[in-house]
Amino acid sequence: QVQLVESGGGLVQAGGSLRLSCAASGLTFINYSMGWFRQAPGKEREFVAGIAWDAGRTTYADSVKGRFTISRDNAKNLVYLQADSLKVEDTAVYYCAATGRTIATRRNEYIAWGQGTQVTVSS
Repeated sequence: QVQLVESGGGLVQAGGSLRLSCAASGLTFINYSMGWFRQAPGKEREFVAGIAWDAGRTTYADSVKGRFTISRDNAKNLVYLQADSLKVEDTAVYYCAATGRTIATRRNEYIAWGQGTQVTVSS
């Protein structure tokens, strides 16, 4: 059974940083590209960042480009999201997801999801 477990969320002041982690189990991790999505209250879940299976390619939403960095450790079955220069509008539940595609930005391209971790940015 595929399991994705996020951690690292919390409360941070605007301008601060957080590092989110996602631990994957129940799948051959290197066969999957990974992504981070987020969902703010009353809004649709949106793509944040994606990374190919070999970390050879990454892609970001325009809203986080230059501030967030996605990475992965295939030896440890972990994927990370380093979030810097956080803004109040980054407040959301952040989800880790896995896809069999090379890299993907749409929700329906992802086949497994974590339960999410809350990130709250205060002004």
